[in-house]
This record gives sequence, C-alpha cells and structure tokens, in this order.
Amino acid sequence: MEAVRVPRIGPGRPRTRPDHVLGDKGYSSKVIRTWLRRKGIPHTIPERADQVGNRARRGSRGGRPPGFDREVHKHRNVVERCFNRLKQWRGIATRYDKTARSYEAAVTLASLLMWA
Repeated sequence: MEAVRVPRIGPGRPRTRPDHVLGDKGYSSKVIRTWLRRKGIPHTIPERADQVGNRARRGSRGGRPPGFDREVHKHRNVVERCFNRLKQWRGIATRYDKTARSYEAAVTLASLLMWA
C-alpha cells in the first residue's frame, strides 16, 4: 500500500494518497483497514465470510461491520477485466521474471501494446 502512486494530470510529483480504494476480499484485513482509516482514505472492501462469522460469534464485542457500498464495488469490474487481459500474456501470468523491476517492465510493455 505504501508503493501507491497516483499520477497527476499536470506537472508535479505523484500523489501518495488515492481518492478511494476498491479492493477484493484479499485486502479485507484489520491491518489494511486500520491503515487506510488512519490515512483518511475511503475504501470499499468486502468482508470475508470467516470475518463475518468471527464477529457474529463475539456478539456485541465483535464490533460493527465495516461499511460496504455495493454500487461503488461494481466499478471494480474494470480493474478485473484489465487483469484478465494482462494474464493472456504467458510471461505475466506465470511470472517468469526474477526481479520485480523486469516484471513491472513486462506489465508496462504489455499494457502499452494492448492500449496501442
């Protein structure tokens, strides 16, 4: 989450605080939600079934369920379709590259070729 950089339209360095975070259930942890809340970043992340069960088991000590807006979460479809298109590239889907830098370069190259 610390590596997030939101490019600016005009001149200036990239922002490190996005307007909103849309995540899947993999990002549904107390640590990530606390970090986002502390930074003041609104987020829409669905809760995993085991977290719902654990909260219900604890009763009133389990706390409130985190807010979740289904309409906002539907926009995540765009991101998922992009991942699916990128995974058509064999080297990206299987991650043959040894270093993160070369993998990021491969993702950038594949993105540019899809865009062109």
